[in-house]
Amino acid sequence: MLRIGNASGFYGDRFSAFREMLTGGPLDVLTGDYLAELTMLILARDRLKDHQLGYARTFLRQMEECLGLAHEAGVRIVVNAGGLNPARLADALHELADKQGIPLRVGRVAGDDLLPRAAELGLPDGLLAANAYLGAYGIAECLRAGADLVVTGRVTDAALVAGPAAAHFGWRPQDLDALAGAVVAGHVLECGAQATGGNYAFFREHDVRHPGFPIAEIEADGSSVITKHPGTGGAVTVETVTAQLLYETAGARYAGPDVTARLDSVRLSQDGPDRVRITGVTGEQPPPTVKVGLNRLGGWRNEVVFVLTGLDIEAKSALLQEQLEQALEPRPAELRWTLARTDHPDADTEETASALLRLTVRDADQRPVGRALSSAAVELGLAGYPGFHLTAPPGPGAPYGVFEAVHLDARALAHAAVLPDGSSVPVPPPAATRELVPLEQPPLPQPLPSGPTRRAPLGLLVGARSGDKGGDANLGVWARTEPGWRWLAHTLTVDLLRRLLPETADLDITRHLLPNLRAVNFTIEGLLGEGVAAQARFDPQAKALGEWLRARHLDLPEALL
Repeated sequence: MLRIGNASGFYGDRFSAFREMLTGGPLDVLTGDYLAELTMLILARDRLKDHQLGYARTFLRQMEECLGLAHEAGVRIVVNAGGLNPARLADALHELADKQGIPLRVGRVAGDDLLPRAAELGLPDGLLAANAYLGAYGIAECLRAGADLVVTGRVTDAALVAGPAAAHFGWRPQDLDALAGAVVAGHVLECGAQATGGNYAFFREHDVRHPGFPIAEIEADGSSVITKHPGTGGAVTVETVTAQLLYETAGARYAGPDVTARLDSVRLSQDGPDRVRITGVTGEQPPPTVKVGLNRLGGWRNEVVFVLTGLDIEAKSALLQEQLEQALEPRPAELRWTLARTDHPDADTEETASALLRLTVRDADQRPVGRALSSAAVELGLAGYPGFHLTAPPGPGAPYGVFEAVHLDARALAHAAVLPDGSSVPVPPPAATRELVPLEQPPLPQPLPSGPTRRAPLGLLVGARSGDKGGDANLGVWARTEPGWRWLAHTLTVDLLRRLLPETADLDITRHLLPNLRAVNFTIEGLLGEGVAAQARFDPQAKALGEWLRARHLDLPEALL
């Protein structure tokens, strides 16, 4: 058995988690995930300012206090904190280890950065970053060569777990079921405390004030138990693990560069307090192409929030919009108005008597979103609706980024492991691949018998978790009981989802059934525009989309309430 923990789910996660995990109980490997679509843009802008940057500097500070702890405990560390500059981070770690007198063998993974080869690979001009999502075997090669710490750039999040497992158990690329099991465990771990009760729909059922971070106990066949250190907060239950399994996934085929894991084969069972066993995972050959994330600057963006108080909110909003749009010169390419009716009638505080009218503008040029917007907004201060004021003075505008995912032939990549002795070992692409095609939907369960209903929030019966994949949103919904699943599978159709979430009404939506998880998973295309960095929506990463859905009222079967 290999015991792998996680201490970071994103760049900015709990700083003390590395120390907590290293001192909280036994581990063989400790991983940290620092990279997301938005993070790559942040690191690219860092690198523009200083070519020595481009990595997650937080991790280096964490190692200042934890490198000795890991060495004493014999825990190996695998992180993607290298970002766009893993070589420089590896050098900085060597410098730190020498300063602290700790012997440290560092390996790193290379080949994800495609920016120097952009023209050769047919990628568009003007990119800030272009990174392939590499697999587990570069990490595995470094660990097999004796690395104490492995630094990567852009690998799949699950590779941080699958790589150590492949190295420990000697899995070959054709060991698809075992690899798929480790990928599923890696997906559960990758977002840190989301697997232990963080961001959990039924958060009031557990003490989640300070959840611990997750651990996967992986067996040689790829099965695992998800748990956490004893005495830490949060909870590990079938439902907390289900929620994370649905996060940022889509259909039954969960594709990666090493294996396509079949999420419809996953079976979860409670294996004791704070222990959930994952079994039955099957794997298929990976697709012949690899995902590549492209980041570029999309233009300039600005935002002004007007406060509308008291009576005639709609009329005040209409007046302001007409006045400001007439005054804007030059006019931004894109204007978006959003009125949030946060006001309450007969309110006993001014704030609760107020609504917020948000104007978001975007343009390829800074001028229309900068001083032109600021002046037009401020000049209405004594000539607009009664009670005119802003939440903050308008700023000069800021650049925004755009994320795009493309797919390249896996054979075009130069995936390599740079071993602790400095030598480089190429990691070949998969010898066998399989085109990724959608599966037929499984049969629906038997419907519930008809009976009396009661109008109530959907969230009384189901949990949900949502997130982003570029400009698309993912929304996973699970039932808490088998009768609840029978009702959910028949009731929550694409058409009903469009009615419950009107923002999705004109978008392409795909529904996937996952009976083993008692879940439906929706992909909503284009809800997030050009991705989180473009800030095209109030909730730009769709983090709360599931909670909005759970708050909508439906006629629910009384037998389930």
